[in-house]
Formats: sequence, C-alpha cells, structure tokens
Amino acid sequence: MLSLRQISKTFNPGTVNEKKALDRVSLELADGDFATIVGSNGAGKSTLFNAITGAFYVDEGQIILGGENITYRREYIRSKVIGHLFQDPLKGTAPHMTIEENMALAYLRASTSSHAFFSRISNKEKQMFREQLALLDMGLEDRMKQPVGLLSGGQRQALTLLMATMVTPKILLLDEHTAALDPATAQKVLELTKRIVAERRITCLMVTHNMHQALELGNRTLMMDAGRIVLDISGEERAALTVEDLLKQFQTQAGKQLDNDRILLSK
Repeated sequence: MLSLRQISKTFNPGTVNEKKALDRVSLELADGDFATIVGSNGAGKSTLFNAITGAFYVDEGQIILGGENITYRREYIRSKVIGHLFQDPLKGTAPHMTIEENMALAYLRASTSSHAFFSRISNKEKQMFREQLALLDMGLEDRMKQPVGLLSGGQRQALTLLMATMVTPKILLLDEHTAALDPATAQKVLELTKRIVAERRITCLMVTHNMHQALELGNRTLMMDAGRIVLDISGEERAALTVEDLLKQFQTQAGKQLDNDRILLSK
C-alpha cells in the first residue's frame, strides 16, 4: 500500500541552521499493515508523516501510495486518501462549526466527485453521521448541532478519528494522537483506534512514546534516529521482544542509547 523509496529532506540547506531531517528513508507497508514508530525527539517521525501527506516535497526519492506515485502531488489532493491525526486535539476540527458540519466537510473532502464541495449532505448521510457518532459511545449523536469547540479534548480527538476514517483512507497516520489526553480518555480513544483499524483493515502508521504500545499494537515496530529507520521488526522476532530488548536493539543499530525521557519513563 505504501512504498517509500530512498526519500530525503534537508531544511535550510547551505545555512548554519541546515538540518537533514530525512536521510534516504525506505519503507514498504503492505495493505493492512499496522506499524508503530518510536524514536527520540528530532528523529524524523513527524517529518516522515509530513512528507507522506505532502506538507512539503522531498528533495530525493519517491512516495508510492496504492500503486500511484504521489511524490509531487499536492497536499489537498493527497488528503482525499490519507487520514492524519495530530497530538493536539484542536488541530483536526473546526471549532466554530457544528459536529455535523465538520463531519460533512470530512465526508465531502474524501469524495471522488470533482463537484463534492458544491454538494449538499442528504438526510440519509446525516443519519449515517449519527450512526457513526453513536459508535463512539460519548453521546455526540445527540449533539450534532453543537459547535465542536464545546467538546472536550478527548471527544474532539475521537471525532477527528471518526472523520479521518469515515471514508476508509488508503493509509492512516497517527502522530501521538492520545498523548495530550488524560489516561482514561487516552485508553478509550486508543481502543476505538484499534477497533476501527482492525474492522476496516486500514493500513496504519502510529507514532508513540509508549514502549509497551510500540510492541503490543499492530504487527510491526519501527525505530527512527537521525532521520533514518534504524530498526524494523515484525513476526516472531517482535513477539519475543521485551521493552529492554527493544532498547538494546536501538543501541546496537543506532550506536547510542535512547535518551528520550518520555520513552524511558514508559518502561
């Protein structure tokens, strides 16, 4: 489903602030793969996501999604087939618009029709929105006419997840989407994520600072350092690993110890 072929990105080239954020990254994700990504701050995790979504063009390499070369496709076009959740719950929704209006925008954005944004949502589609909201078990189906700005962070993040997957994307990118939530709400959103990804067999990449999640969720674990993927494990090898084993693997592959406090505290 996703093929990254030797992609590189350097910010501020030729200046004192030059930063090589991605260094010849290659990755193959099969249809239905769910890979977790861990790494220190500045390792290139969010930059990798931004390269996939088209927030910037890579300097070198190719990005193939669903068999199509999207390397130089614009971000708004990619957004039709890529779901993206951020750490900040406020980023995924428009606060002054109602829940129904937010869902309508997400639904029409992912539409294959060239006239989607000139369309109107039918009563049948509104009922579908209501049924989807009911799956969240947060009572939002009875608040469809309320502004999203009145929702809690957890409710907004759950709504954003629903909006990103309402029309099944080719790939779902989760950038620490539960990190800003309280533990109980984070667990609820995580369980919802697992259920939606499994039921719809969505190809997924998820950044996490929780080492246990990195080994327990999905079917692959990636570790990044200095703009490179230094470890990619799956199958029986992954199943046999402990958190301590994963840290040792990182030290072996990266040539240094992992120094991120949030990751180490999650042990």
